[in-house]
Amino acid sequence: MTKLVKIGLFLTTLSASSSLQPLSKAQVAEAPASSGFASSAPVSSIFKVVQVPNIRPFPFHSDLAAVSASSASDIWAVGQSGVHFDGTKWTAFALPDIAGDLTSGITGVADLAPDNVWSVGNINIGQQKPNQVIEHFDGAKWSISQGPPFQPSDQPSLQGLTAISSTDMWAAGSILTVINGFPEAFPLFEHFDGTSWTATIDESNLNHFMFGVSADATNDVWAVGNVALGATFIEHFDGTAWSVVPSPSPGNGQITLFGVTAIAPNDAWAVGFFVAAINQDRPQKTLIEHWDGTSWKVVPSPNVGGPNTTTISNQLRGVIAVSANDVWAFGDTDAFGPSKITNLVLHWNGTAWAIVPSPSPNPRHTLIDDVISGGTVIPQGNLWLVGVADGFGTMVLNATGQ
Repeated sequence: MTKLVKIGLFLTTLSASSSLQPLSKAQVAEAPASSGFASSAPVSSIFKVVQVPNIRPFPFHSDLAAVSASSASDIWAVGQSGVHFDGTKWTAFALPDIAGDLTSGITGVADLAPDNVWSVGNINIGQQKPNQVIEHFDGAKWSISQGPPFQPSDQPSLQGLTAISSTDMWAAGSILTVINGFPEAFPLFEHFDGTSWTATIDESNLNHFMFGVSADATNDVWAVGNVALGATFIEHFDGTAWSVVPSPSPGNGQITLFGVTAIAPNDAWAVGFFVAAINQDRPQKTLIEHWDGTSWKVVPSPNVGGPNTTTISNQLRGVIAVSANDVWAFGDTDAFGPSKITNLVLHWNGTAWAIVPSPSPNPRHTLIDDVISGGTVIPQGNLWLVGVADGFGTMVLNATGQ
């Protein structure tokens, strides 16, 4: 296990086992463009709800956190369970060590081929000896894959996965490790070279957490997260080492970046949320930042309820890019009180971000409703978004080319 050391900011220790869920790297291809306004009521939308089986009955969880595809007939979505699309139907799979009770879950997936799929996540969440988990599908079954070695007292957590090729993959998260007798949390990066996984711990940045990771080349990998929910945090891998890249942190309350997509060395997007009021956790507002090859800058993004709403929260959990002028971000919007949590989709057309209508299945109509967590785009304008319906079940939305 190698360690990256550089001068950083030190804050009070925060547990590495956060409930914030990120987006894994999605494949990039052609997708449809649209604009409009989101609503919890039925709307005309390019997205259709796709019926996908749940591996377990309520009250167990089958929600999905990430999705990846090697083709239109080979799509994997994972989370509290796994579901696979063969071009005709979706089939549910139980994943090793994933119980469907929120004590474990897969957070990232990379579908390289029908017989070569990788996923990462966490087990023993909120229990003794929390740990990361890496799993592999060989075309017939899922099995546990050995990760990097850690100290017995370490608590590694993986929140995202990106694949440049079958011999070049990165997972990102954080690790709670003991330094001089005290538990400390640091960013964690793990690399797969086709044979084994190795870990890099950034011990210079205490209480910094990574939630999303994306790469467009071996020497162009981005990871995003936060500094103990108080500032955005971004690191970049140039083919040799990880280093911190400054990023803006609007507002005075909680803030984080959940997802990132790398398009080119001078074109990347990161998304999440921020809170304007000091020391507050709501209302959350969409946060979108863009890398132009020189610096990260905030790009204006819309919110359900408008820019000054005090009763509706909006947050983005992931972003995927078709091209520089065709980018999709997604998450959820929460109207406080008895209203429902509903899906939120934004689209970038090269000039501005706009809200796109998206259905919210919400089968039981409870207060725990619908959230989009992952997305992927495959050829012929086939866009897939995944998440949780009503807080417990699988949710898959699909938009085909127009």
